[in-house]
Amino acid sequence: MPDARRGTPAAPDIAPETPQVARRPPGEDDRLSQVVEGIIRIASGDLSTHIPVSKARDQVDAVITGINLLADELNEVYAAFEERVETRTRELREAHLTMQKMAMTDPLTGIGNRSSLHEALTAAVANRRDGQPGPAVLLLDLDGFKEVNDSLGHDSGDLVLIEIAARLVAAAGPGSVVARLGGDEFAVLLPVSTVQQARGTALKIMDSLKQRIPLEDIDAWTGASIGIHLAQPREDASAIMLRADTAMYAAKEDVHRRIKVFEPVMLYRRQLRRQTARELRQAVSNGELFLEYQPVVELQSGRLQGVEALVRWNHPSRGLVMPDDFIPLAEETGLIVGIGRWVLHTALQQLAQWRRLLPADRKFLLRVNLAASELQSMDLVDFVRGSLRKTGAEPGELVLEITESALLSGGDVETYSLRSLQALGVGLEIDDFGTGYSSISYLHRLPVDTVKVDRSLISDMADDDGQLRFVAAVHNLIRAAGMDAVFEGIETAKQARQLQEMGCCCGQGYYFSRPLPAVQVTDLLREGRTLPQAVVVLPG
Repeated sequence: MPDARRGTPAAPDIAPETPQVARRPPGEDDRLSQVVEGIIRIASGDLSTHIPVSKARDQVDAVITGINLLADELNEVYAAFEERVETRTRELREAHLTMQKMAMTDPLTGIGNRSSLHEALTAAVANRRDGQPGPAVLLLDLDGFKEVNDSLGHDSGDLVLIEIAARLVAAAGPGSVVARLGGDEFAVLLPVSTVQQARGTALKIMDSLKQRIPLEDIDAWTGASIGIHLAQPREDASAIMLRADTAMYAAKEDVHRRIKVFEPVMLYRRQLRRQTARELRQAVSNGELFLEYQPVVELQSGRLQGVEALVRWNHPSRGLVMPDDFIPLAEETGLIVGIGRWVLHTALQQLAQWRRLLPADRKFLLRVNLAASELQSMDLVDFVRGSLRKTGAEPGELVLEITESALLSGGDVETYSLRSLQALGVGLEIDDFGTGYSSISYLHRLPVDTVKVDRSLISDMADDDGQLRFVAAVHNLIRAAGMDAVFEGIETAKQARQLQEMGCCCGQGYYFSRPLPAVQVTDLLREGRTLPQAVVVLPG
């Protein structure tokens, strides 16, 4: 149609022209295009590209041959690279699995650790079906393992732990999870269990631990305290472990029942114990602790030979708390060192006051208990020396009472402390003799002067001739070792008379006097009275 404005014909509608590949004239060599196309495929990653070589064997064929060789080399390099990547990936995967296993395994025993137990327990809780028994955790702590470590060395202790782990795996049976939580504490997870099944497993474990553990030069034995808790609905892994741990501590405290199933009252007692520990930390600074002194009497004369300092706790709300109720807690929490030093310094101050009431030639001994952890303190000797100097007390008037177990299981630090205290002139006394190892053979090897015989040895002496002869034999052996014997727990006149007839030098107990405040001891010393006539106290 003509353009009305210009009077010229309208331009026709023409589509955009599509580029066309120029056709080669017939007979033209197409190898150059093959080279270009081959290079493009190689660049795009197709290393299997191969450009055919003609029969001409000219320069173009030489280029094609070079390109083909380059593609082959690149292909080989790429294949080698892929293989290395695959190998490295496999190695990394294996290393990761190994690290995961290491992270979930106890390195000493090869069984699970705390993390693996927590993971398995969490899975067992999640897999529990409604109305079906849930998982049970048995938490156990070895009894007597510290003595193995201290007396035989850590290498022997490691061998014991390895053997214990193997026995636990065998006793727990298939489907269970056994883990070492640290030190001498182990756990067994039964993914599905009733109370009876859990108790049965605990009894198997106890039986397995009764067997001796042969070491290189000696056999070892260990027992265990086991706490059991069966998971309740909606309890998570942490709550289950807490309750099993609480039951285990209850088992450790009961020497007659070493297997305990968790009860809610146990958790209450544990919370009360923690509260008591917090309050005990403040007891010294708050002036809540005080001392009483139980007389030690010369049996032949009734004269006061000395006293034993005993700590008491006047709790602001609970009233008088006796040592048996807080000293074990102080030892467990590490508070005993601070309390023990307060007791020693306070008692030495009192001794200095009493010394002014006594004739210069009269010996009056102050006995103070020393805990095992105090004996392990590097600065113990310096503290004792400093307290003696500050209070003006004489070293020869101080006797430190140490339990058998602390003396026998002592290492280098304990031995140094004992030798240094002895060199300082302080008396050393074995306390509670008859309740621990009770071996006379080691007495002459220890740097001690006196043996205090435990009350349990003389409790039946008055009515049992055999026990009387046994006590007499023990006394003779102590004297043969060059030491004096002090008998505690004397509650009747007959016991006192029997010990006098044996030739025993000293004793203490309710027959003579209960522990007394310092002021009453001061009155006894001032008046020079003898016991038990001076203090009439009913046994009880």
